[in-house]
Amino acid sequence: MLVTLNTLLQQEEYAEAVALAHALYKIGVDALIIQDLHLLDFDLPPIRLHASTQCDNRTPEQAIRMQQLGFKRIVLARELGISDIRAIHDAVTAYSAEHNEEPIELEAFVHGALCVSYSGRCYISEVLAGRSANRGACAQYCRMAYDLLDKDMNEVLDDKGSPIHQRYLLSLQDMDRSAWLNELIDAGVTTFKIEGRLKDADYVTNVTAYYREKLSAFRNQQSVISLSFKPNPEKTFHRGGIDYLLHGRTAHMANWATPKSTGEYVGEVVEAHGNTLRVRLKEGVTLHNGDGLSVGDEGFSVNGVNGSIIKINKTIFLPFREGLGVSLFRNYDIEFTKSLHSERKIPVDIVFRETEEGFELSYRSAFCLLHSAFSYPHEAAKNEEKALLTIRTQLSKLGDTPYVARDVRVESKPYFIPISVLNEWRRQLLH
Repeated sequence: MLVTLNTLLQQEEYAEAVALAHALYKIGVDALIIQDLHLLDFDLPPIRLHASTQCDNRTPEQAIRMQQLGFKRIVLARELGISDIRAIHDAVTAYSAEHNEEPIELEAFVHGALCVSYSGRCYISEVLAGRSANRGACAQYCRMAYDLLDKDMNEVLDDKGSPIHQRYLLSLQDMDRSAWLNELIDAGVTTFKIEGRLKDADYVTNVTAYYREKLSAFRNQQSVISLSFKPNPEKTFHRGGIDYLLHGRTAHMANWATPKSTGEYVGEVVEAHGNTLRVRLKEGVTLHNGDGLSVGDEGFSVNGVNGSIIKINKTIFLPFREGLGVSLFRNYDIEFTKSLHSERKIPVDIVFRETEEGFELSYRSAFCLLHSAFSYPHEAAKNEEKALLTIRTQLSKLGDTPYVARDVRVESKPYFIPISVLNEWRRQLLH
């Protein structure tokens, strides 16, 4: 379990922060994520420390310095390209080999909201509103609308000849690096980070499941989660997806139309009259009562669906151009939200051995070892093949537990053991 303590502190707050660090250590927290390096001057518990992305971890020199200070992991700045990440990894690897140390781990963001400023170096909120982004109080100026003016204070025109007036010029789309996970691993990243500030449980369930599936497929691993839905990042909070400087600067990183969640593209509005829309839906898309839709910065919900005609909960004005529809997005899919349920399963290796007095049974995972010995007579089986199959089958029935069998080894002669006895041994260890 990791706990964020990644904010800059006022002088009078350090004593409370240090006391909190000790309390967290006592209850078994694995690591603290911090930004304020002055905390290192205090009597912290012997807990693992991670350097927050707010520390602006952008260079090999910074990574090595953090390792020298005792940090075990750094969360890299979002703005780094793949070559920058690889350079940091190579530098800390070389430094660690020279000093006979374990290299600091590299954690990189792969998904979520982006800031228009460098990680940890956004000061506009503090300057304009007295609210420091480095103390968790950002006023979100990058999500506001602006006019674009030239040096003579004249409005700049867009490529269609319209003034760039009250558009969201600084509102970046969201990061989505799901297509480059293997590239990030090859560059030296050990941990992926999904941004989730102020996100709801639906977002967390959907997006973490999406990346878990990607990782399992990439590593050809057995899935450790059971899902009632098909993960899709566009179905929960979603401003669009960009790799954000991973392969250099690209066009259209900001969404000038809206700073809000756009969700998934579902089709076009081809006609609008009051609160009635005629739409041309994308193939495979079905709208439902209660869905949330958006056109640009305008949001509304569905009150009724009849083929290509939908009723919405408000009257909207849509500017149509000759022969063209207006892009329609769904930012809340009510049926998808109802289906969200995930269950994490931990792979375990099962070993069943005979002993002089009976048998030993163990379930080993990456996190723990569950083991017990049982006194029981060694009774020869009449059908040896069936006896071994029964042992393997019953000990692998992990249905309502958080485990799933990965490997089963029976290191015993094929003795007869009743199914009820095997089930009881399994229950004693796992419940």
